[in-house]
This record gives sequence, structure tokens and C-alpha cells, in this order.
Amino acid sequence: MSAWIVEFMFMFFALSADLVYISPMGKRSIKENKNIYFETREEAGLTRAQASELIGTISESRLEKMETGKTAIYPEDVVDMAAAYKKPELCNYYCTHECRIGQDSVPEVKSSTLSEIVLGMLSALNSLDKQKDRLIDITADGEISDDELPDFAHIQQQLEQIDLTVESLKLWVANTIAEGRIDKDKLESYLRK
Repeated sequence: MSAWIVEFMFMFFALSADLVYISPMGKRSIKENKNIYFETREEAGLTRAQASELIGTISESRLEKMETGKTAIYPEDVVDMAAAYKKPELCNYYCTHECRIGQDSVPEVKSSTLSEIVLGMLSALNSLDKQKDRLIDITADGEISDDELPDFAHIQQQLEQIDLTVESLKLWVANTIAEGRIDKDKLESYLRK
């Protein structure tokens, strides 16, 4: 039997409900509805066994269950995966999509370039600067009246935009550290001064 027929015969098989392509280079999933943890591990170029070893706190079988939605994922698992895969944004994803508290209080942050973050922050700060006198007027008496509420809501939206740009900057820094382009120890020493 020719080699291509043998490869064709064994090309697809079911493994824990995942379709896996067997190539000369080893197994590679072709499952279409992968969760973010599954995708991030594959983007890092790691098998489950390699990822489990690199993470150190999650067994290969538990990792498979987490990636296929068969078991709960805990915050400490996400922190460990984010560090091993060099993808700090996994933590934000977990908080904004899977944590009940985070869903209500943590803004979803998308990776952006440094220039996009800085321009967004400056725009939000400039807009808020124009509103600072109005904020003082609104809050001076310690109460927000019905006629002040629309302006206050607008100012609150501007503050939330600033918060989002700060979180984007933190994510950018974490990614840059993970990529080895910023020395974490040096940065922390400057931040302590």
C-alpha cells in the first residue's frame, strides 16, 4: 500500500471529541471551536505535554479537560498558563468572560500598539480636562441632581475611557516584558523610587 494511502487512512481520528490530524510532524488539532486556552497553547507551538511540563502545576489530562470545557478553570490556572504561554491577556480574558465579579467590574482590554494607547489616553484626558469645572460644579454640594445627571454620566464615561487606556497600557507592558523587550526587574526598581 502506498504511503499516501496509509497517511490518508490515519489522517483523522477522534480523540476526546477533538479531531486531530496526524502529520509526519506529529498531532495537530483541527477542531474548529477551540477555546482561547487551547488556541493560545497552539499559538505558542506547544503540545499539551510540553505545556503541562512548562506550566508545572497542571497535568496534561487536566489541561485537556480545561481546553475542551470538561472541567472548571481556576484563576491560578490562568495565571500559570499566561506566564507559560507568554500571553498576559489570558488573565484579562478570564476576568471579563469567566469570572462573575470581573464581568461586572473589569474592562475588557484588547492588545493595542503603544501609540494607539497613548493617543487614546491623551484624547480622553483632554476631553476630561475640558469638563473638570463642570465636575466641580456638579459635586460641590455632595449630591447629583437630576439636571446634573446627564453631564455627570458623560464625565463618568470619560473616566472609564481613561481607566481602559490605563489597563491597555498595563497589558502592553506585561506583553512587552513577556517578549523580553523590557527588563521587569529594572522597571520595578524604577517604579519603587
